[in-house]
Amino acid sequence: MNLKDKIRIIEDFPKPGISFKDITTLLEDPEAFQHSIKKMAEFCRQRPVDIIVGIESRGFILGAPLAYELGVGFVLVRKSGKLPGEVLRVEYDLEYGTDALEIHKDSIKPGMNAVLIDDLLATGGTIRAAAELVEQVGAAITGFAFLIELEYLNGRDKLKDYDILTLVKYYK
Repeated sequence: MNLKDKIRIIEDFPKPGISFKDITTLLEDPEAFQHSIKKMAEFCRQRPVDIIVGIESRGFILGAPLAYELGVGFVLVRKSGKLPGEVLRVEYDLEYGTDALEIHKDSIKPGMNAVLIDDLLATGGTIRAAAELVEQVGAAITGFAFLIELEYLNGRDKLKDYDILTLVKYYK
């Protein structure tokens, strides 16, 4: 199945010069959505996985059904201030400024094996910050899975020591 055909491109969104990759059209197609989750599950089954970690917010859409498919738990990594209880926090740089991600301190037990899931690998800043959080709680990262990779932004460079799955690649 060609998943790229299921992704809508919206030019100049959210601002001029951006070519937005809209996955809502893929999610609306039951065969494409199921195919995506099955491909990610195949990747995960080739490594130890105790927990799936989804990155806000589209990583939740992909991560929850993936965790269900694998029969493992699902953990949220959220933007700052959205999780109740004790959290770990990491700040990371954006093009203009900084942002922060948080995870519940007790959501992953030390020694667990985690695969991190998000919809898009672009510059790698967000996923690298999420990985820092997972490693702070003492888990081992056994892989990353993304629906889309924007290869021209070199986000993979921030994840050099890890196994990475991307289902659709854009080269420009």
